[in-house]
Amino acid sequence: MRNGRGWRCLLFPSGQWGVSRMLNNSRREFLIGTGASVLAGLLGAPANAVRRGSVDWATVIYRNARVWTGIRSMPWSDAIALSGNRIGALGERASTSIATRRTRTIDLGGALIVPGMMDNHTHFIAGSKSLTQIDLLSTKTRQQFIDTIAKGAAALPAGRWLEGWGWDEQRWGGELPNHAWIDAVTPDTPVSIGRTDGHNLFLNGLALKLAGIDRNTPDPAGGEIARDAAGNPTGVLRDNAMDLVTKVIPAWSDADIDAAVQLGIKNALSRGTTQCHGADMDWVTFDALRRARARGETNVRFYPSVWAKDWEKLAQIIRREGRGDEWVRWGIVKAMADGALGSRTAYMDKPFANDPKNSGLLIQPIAEMHGWCAGADRAGLQLEVHAIGTKAVDMTLDMFAAISAKNGARDRRSRIEHAQHINEASIPRFGKQGVIASMQPYHAIDDGRWAAGPLGPDRINGSWAFRSLLDSGAIVTFGSDWAVAPVDPLGGIEAAVRRVTTDGKGVFGPGQRITVAEALHAYTAANAFAGFQEGKLGTLAPGKLADLVVLDSDIFAIAPERISKTQVLRTVVDGKERYTNSAA
Repeated sequence: MRNGRGWRCLLFPSGQWGVSRMLNNSRREFLIGTGASVLAGLLGAPANAVRRGSVDWATVIYRNARVWTGIRSMPWSDAIALSGNRIGALGERASTSIATRRTRTIDLGGALIVPGMMDNHTHFIAGSKSLTQIDLLSTKTRQQFIDTIAKGAAALPAGRWLEGWGWDEQRWGGELPNHAWIDAVTPDTPVSIGRTDGHNLFLNGLALKLAGIDRNTPDPAGGEIARDAAGNPTGVLRDNAMDLVTKVIPAWSDADIDAAVQLGIKNALSRGTTQCHGADMDWVTFDALRRARARGETNVRFYPSVWAKDWEKLAQIIRREGRGDEWVRWGIVKAMADGALGSRTAYMDKPFANDPKNSGLLIQPIAEMHGWCAGADRAGLQLEVHAIGTKAVDMTLDMFAAISAKNGARDRRSRIEHAQHINEASIPRFGKQGVIASMQPYHAIDDGRWAAGPLGPDRINGSWAFRSLLDSGAIVTFGSDWAVAPVDPLGGIEAAVRRVTTDGKGVFGPGQRITVAEALHAYTAANAFAGFQEGKLGTLAPGKLADLVVLDSDIFAIAPERISKTQVLRTVVDGKERYTNSAA
């Protein structure tokens, strides 16, 4: 319904109705409330006539801004008013109409506002711990690798485990590390360092001894102990073999974990991340986040997963307690189909081009995984499956189809985590089956330095196939895989737009580039949909929860190579500034 002044009636996802009108500069402004309050606002009545929940006025207005709403039919505005923890209005006039003397008004000087950016895949405890551990991401030579470990060991008392993250043999030519490299500099310090992809651990000789791993130790199902020509362990454990050592490393106390989580939250907020979907699959993360919520608002929203094999335990918790609240929710289970490309454990249809006897491995027997996932689905839980290789992706799509056929139609939003390497003929299956491709663009530019080697030319176009998936009608969501990669949605947007490898030497799969708007949508509205929150989050619309990020540069207008250098000025979650950059 329209009137002569250009106002149009709207019904918002929140259930409220309101009005909007288009301004001369192609921006749109909004006003929401009850019928009487909207009419009062239009006639210039007192601002407190407009009501949202228990707050009946604009608590804060961000003006003189470039506001990207994420709504395709009305993407831009110039101001936004928050009413408590909700968005009250968009546009200068509508925002001003609900202001009072108590309203805080912030002039952003033309800065860009976008919806709160969400991360579809974090190992939040591991990532948070990594902030207190040695960092091997920047080591580019064998000697740097050794020196970093030696320095870390020297700072610890004898007998204390040295843990860390981030080594990648590709950075120093491809030779896997050997415990002999570091045994002399870590004689009294057991060492366990994760590879950057999370599918390998590197141990020194003392750690191997404490874990009881020697030449006679058999490879566990779904895992491998790397060995030298004489059959002796080199110190590298792949996938399920990592359990041989993790079970002997002393567990962190709850207090230490909780302190690390707070560091992780601060780190995420500083990058403009307002919600993290979890991929840890463990009860340590689940319990830590519930403890954090019991102490109050967690500042970042969380949606943690647990192992699919534990679906009955999660279903019991939901029957007893529900699914949490808008800060910490649960209801999703995860299974692991295969490993990773860098570890040559991604499960492929054909052998790796540079390793012709190896096609990767299946971490979990498909029948067992199918049984868990089918049970979880019957209980109304959401499914996500880690699948990186072409064969693992196809098997997972087949499994989802079989479960849907057996358990009946419903709104599942099942997810394939990573979905890195897809047979091109299988790409349309995502959209047709309603399966979400939960992807991490940084991997495309980091692994892209060397991925052509194991993939060969025939599989490149189906790798990190953002463009093809979107064009086929699939829902594509983005995240980081932290601590495997940084929590950095702006870096992820640049990676998806440019596809320039991290060494700056090439472009991996240029035909799979997407636009800034498409990449930002994958971090916002698509992630909200993947978490069943599209009615509350993901776009900036009146009535939705007030999660937003203020950026110092317009990422739609600047050169793409500058996107990752954009600074987060403010991160607002639930209507409160949880992070403010000193530059703001």
